Amino acid sequence: MSHLYILKSLKYSRNYTGVTENIEERLQKHNKGDVKSTKHWCPWFIVYTEEYPTLAEAKKREWFLKCTPQGGKEKKEILKKAGIPAQRA
Repeated sequence: MSHLYILKSLKYSRNYTGVTENIEERLQKHNKGDVKSTKHWCPWFIVYTEEYPTLAEAKKREWFLKCTPQGGKEKKEILKKAGIPAQRA
């Protein structure tokens, strides 16, 4: 199974959306600073996940949330339901 996930930084007003086949291992990499795009905002915690049968389906959903206006609105709603304030621009 593959996962789409949204992380929130514990110290900063940042969130990150990604996909993986092993969510526990991927979170450890984020928190060790092994991921270039998130290493400056450690530590992270998971606020949301979705499960997909294939990595391709998870990546399609990630693209939608990151790259489309409708997906951006949906991501804001997901974060709002999780109690996460909007990220600063």
